[in-house]
Amino acid sequence: MLHTNTVLRVYVLYRVSTKKQVDKQKDDIPMQRIACHRFAEDKGWMIVKEFYEKGVSGFKVSANDRDAIQDLKEAASKKEFDVLLVYMFDRIGRIDSETPFVVEWFVKQGIQVWSTQEGQQKFEDQTDKLMNYIRFWQANRESQKTSMRLKTRMAQLTEAGIYHGGTVPFGYTTVNNGRMNKKGQPVKDISVVPEEAEIVVMIFNMTLYEGYGSHRLAEYINNMGIRTHNNAKFTSTTINRMLRNRLYCGYYVSGETVSEQIPDLVIVEENKFDSVQEILDQRAHKNEHKHHIAMTTKGKALLSGNIFCGHCGCHLNVAGKTESYYRKDGTKISTNVVRYTCYHRIRKLNNCNGQSVYNAKRIDDMVLDVVKNYLGKIKTTPKDRALELRYEKEVSEKKKLVKNLTTEKERIERRLTELSVEVGKCLNGESAFTTDVLTMSINSTKDELNSIQKRLTECEKSLEEKNDVLNKLDYYYTQFTSWADEFDAATMEQKKMIICQLIKEIRVFKDYNIEIEFNISYRQFLVDGE
Repeated sequence: MLHTNTVLRVYVLYRVSTKKQVDKQKDDIPMQRIACHRFAEDKGWMIVKEFYEKGVSGFKVSANDRDAIQDLKEAASKKEFDVLLVYMFDRIGRIDSETPFVVEWFVKQGIQVWSTQEGQQKFEDQTDKLMNYIRFWQANRESQKTSMRLKTRMAQLTEAGIYHGGTVPFGYTTVNNGRMNKKGQPVKDISVVPEEAEIVVMIFNMTLYEGYGSHRLAEYINNMGIRTHNNAKFTSTTINRMLRNRLYCGYYVSGETVSEQIPDLVIVEENKFDSVQEILDQRAHKNEHKHHIAMTTKGKALLSGNIFCGHCGCHLNVAGKTESYYRKDGTKISTNVVRYTCYHRIRKLNNCNGQSVYNAKRIDDMVLDVVKNYLGKIKTTPKDRALELRYEKEVSEKKKLVKNLTTEKERIERRLTELSVEVGKCLNGESAFTTDVLTMSINSTKDELNSIQKRLTECEKSLEEKNDVLNKLDYYYTQFTSWADEFDAATMEQKKMIICQLIKEIRVFKDYNIEIEFNISYRQFLVDGE
């Protein structure tokens, strides 16, 4: 209830959407404060308390997540003030589906809501409610336009390969190259820091070649005494952001906009970056049934990412078992035997009829023999133009098939539309077909459409794979031959990562029968195309 015979108590809310506005001349907090104090003084009101929101977007942040709004609501419920005063109503918020009802809530609590520029907001009739909604709808639209202008401008700068501010990633620093903005003020560009670039390359190499995860990498880098630009320790989040940042390949990225490559900013070779992305993607979806990258390269088992039960298709788990025996002299000897186990078979979670347990060393040795044989072959297999021509032909054939399947799909879709129209005619008694006949025909056509869509999806995926191989033949060949030269001297961790990238899937059956499916990226370099 308002204090009609006393001076009205006023709570004031000030808000700016960015912290930079605090010291600017337009719509900043000092200017809002001056205007509100003058307005209250002219009205004969007494300002009791002021609330400041700095760097809070009224367009993006809900009132439920703004402490100032929640504190004002609590104070209103306790009748601690009579008037809520703002410079303009959009200081309360700019969300058209929410802010009008926030204002109305205060009024229903007996609080007068005033703006120094727009007067009092009342709710005495439907016109008041409509005007209240229109006001915040307009504010919302202005925010959307501003947001769109900013996004467009950022995209334009990105496309032009111009640094437009923000956190400078590890590996780079800002420099003044004499570039000026429209106001004639100097603006900075970024350039590579050689010492930091070496660390960046090391992080990518340890991920790709040794299977280091982000937590392990962060610990490794921190133990070297290296710190971020903020002099903080590296975290797994820091490492993951670095591994996902395409700037290291020389590209500025803003949303969907990607600049042309800027050679002076390249730290990581693009093919290496893409290989790391594949590893990260598979690890991010570790709960999915099929992945061939090891979740970790720790442990004694060689195969931990791409080994499956040949009978039920599930991943085989790595498990250790301590086995003991006594020598003739009575000495007890204990050894840890590593095994691959079919968890689903052991727990009877499916109808798997394979073995429950396999000796890991026996499987590992079999796979190593096959891998060494393949790597031996690559040393005598030259990369020639014939291979490139074969892939160009296969890509061309796949493109034709995709085009034909797309045409067929469109034809079936048109037929389905015609049948749907015929159903309408049938309901009006204008069709020569019965509803049963039309229903059967529609169901049959839908099945045909689903079948063609499945074939099209598989064909598009195959085309994408072949295009990728064609575009990266030199990279894959160099990688393959490098592995062939280094495999024997590689560490266990390096061997694990080579096998994970070389082999798509290993299927183990009863009596230690194995099937190995090599990745298409490397399979084509073998003479017999195995």
